[in-house]
Amino acid sequence: MATSNTATNTESQRLVQWAERRCRLLYEGKAVAHRSCGIALAETFGRRTQPYQALRKGGLTGEGMCGAITAGTLILGEVFGDPSPTGAATEELIAASARYRELWQAEVDLGRATSIVCNQLTAQFAQFRSEERHQFCTALAAATARCVAQVILEMGGSV
Repeated sequence: MATSNTATNTESQRLVQWAERRCRLLYEGKAVAHRSCGIALAETFGRRTQPYQALRKGGLTGEGMCGAITAGTLILGEVFGDPSPTGAATEELIAASARYRELWQAEVDLGRATSIVCNQLTAQFAQFRSEERHQFCTALAAATARCVAQVILEMGGSV
């Protein structure tokens, strides 16, 4: 039995690492064309990207929450939410959302920021369009994808 659990844990770790690498590749924009943080997460998890465009730069204005972190919440809603527009939040979604928040708060590097509002996250960089800020957001999006994948797998979903 331990061998089966070990194989399952190894496969889960491999999938979590894959999600992190995939999101990094998509956001970074070196090997493939750059995607915004929300779109990079949506694409990583096989979601339709169009609605995730609105998450770019914190809701397009910079005044909203980080698009990567918000995308993670939306992806979990797509995976674990009730498909009925009148349905209540499922127990799985409530648990997944709580676990996701716990993980990203522990694992995502916010730099010197004390908030996940995009303008506050990026205020630590003199220029928004700097390489330093781009690397910061690349790492943030990749870490967020890792957290989303871990939650999905922990909750019995598939990545």
